[in-house]
Amino acid sequence: MIDALLILLLIIGLELILGIDNVLVIAILVERLPESHQDRTRIIGLLLALFARIGMLWLVLMLTELTHTLFLNFSIRDIILILGGFFLLAKAVREIHHTVEFKDQPKGSGKKMLKNLYSIIIQIVLLDIVFSIDSVITAVGLTKNMWIIVIAVVLSFMGIMIYSKPLSRFIMKRPTIKILALSFLITIGVTLFMEGLHEDIPKAYIYIPMGFALVVEMLQMRYEYNLDRKKRKATC
Repeated sequence: MIDALLILLLIIGLELILGIDNVLVIAILVERLPESHQDRTRIIGLLLALFARIGMLWLVLMLTELTHTLFLNFSIRDIILILGGFFLLAKAVREIHHTVEFKDQPKGSGKKMLKNLYSIIIQIVLLDIVFSIDSVITAVGLTKNMWIIVIAVVLSFMGIMIYSKPLSRFIMKRPTIKILALSFLITIGVTLFMEGLHEDIPKAYIYIPMGFALVVEMLQMRYEYNLDRKKRKATC
């Protein structure tokens, strides 16, 4: 019983940490929609992604060939990582260009807006599958008890739903943080692509520099806040 609880907590922690990637992607995707539709799209996308991840768990348990060679020394996992990494890389570069050059797309209305909504939901689900493939395989390696993994995935998704909205708003209101997040997604896209080509890139090479850059940006924000407060006091 204690072992099962420890495994459950371990998988929840793993899913929450990897869920940060999901939150960044969702924040960028739903920004294109009218504000009144953003929360609904975020929730629907995450719920569908949850079911897709549970289905993927069942698939991994049933089909061990997911990591076995399919053709030209590539497995199903490799193909998913290559395609997902390429898409994420292209999406992040495009969003950085739009942010820097102020080329925001119009929100649209009617059929166009509805089409964008469906497209974003599909992208959320597909990218979640890409992000989750390694965590799913890791979870299956920790335990073959399907219920433990499902409970861990459901609880972690509840946590993601809670902090995705405030974190998304925090990122989108600050252009420098948004560009930093998009740069983070570029590094993740490159990493996924290289992993699909069987090139191992230590995660520390990605997370440590990005963490350092985030700390520097937070210090800059704190400096600007204190400077602004000092100026307000001087004018009073």
